[in-house]
Amino acid sequence: MAMWNPWRGCHKYSEGCKFCYIHKGDSKRGVDTNQIVKTDKFAAPVEKNKKGEYKIKSGQTVYLCFASDFFVEDADAWRGECWKMIKERSDLHFIFLTKRIERFAECIPEDWQDGYDNVTVGCTIENQDRADDRLSIFEKLPIKHKNVICQPMLEAMNIEKYLEGVELVVAGGESDYNARPLDYNWILSLREQCVRTETDFEFRQCGTFFIKDGKEYKLNVRQLCSQARKAGIDYHTEHMI
Repeated sequence: MAMWNPWRGCHKYSEGCKFCYIHKGDSKRGVDTNQIVKTDKFAAPVEKNKKGEYKIKSGQTVYLCFASDFFVEDADAWRGECWKMIKERSDLHFIFLTKRIERFAECIPEDWQDGYDNVTVGCTIENQDRADDRLSIFEKLPIKHKNVICQPMLEAMNIEKYLEGVELVVAGGESDYNARPLDYNWILSLREQCVRTETDFEFRQCGTFFIKDGKEYKLNVRQLCSQARKAGIDYHTEHMI
């Protein structure tokens, strides 16, 4: 696994961004998140060592732009270079998430056609309104590998009708002292939708405020992922990358 953040910074875009970890981290460091800037790792996938070998070894999954949104408007001038590097490194698999799926057509390279084999696009949703809006677009797009990211999940969602062609649904709550609560019943409902459609499902993290069996719990941030794993409700078929 490798991380690649060719730029950093983002703009809050919808309800799920209220307690965004990027903005919170930047605020502590006195950094203006709304200033989108290239990083010194912009060309990381094609950087080579003294032997002329790629520094990122072949066969890895590369998590792309997790300090921003790959489709953020401010990076339009740089994204083309990134696509060239992604195409050059066909031996790596790149995953990125976006809340801006409506920008897809203007953000892909000319030779995209029905998608690059080595790219997974994750469409992020947080409530039913955003699910209907974004997934109605997402389901029609020519993408080889599709994920749906329901995180932070702010209410119960029915997305079953949008899951054809989706390989993985990830669900999780919000992490913040003022986080909006996550109800375990919402997670279980989402899992059942995935089971019925044979879509892989992962419960990635609980929320800081987690409701189970009608009782609300306050969890430490260090517990959020481990408690989700302990639930043991992930569902996997055979098509995971």
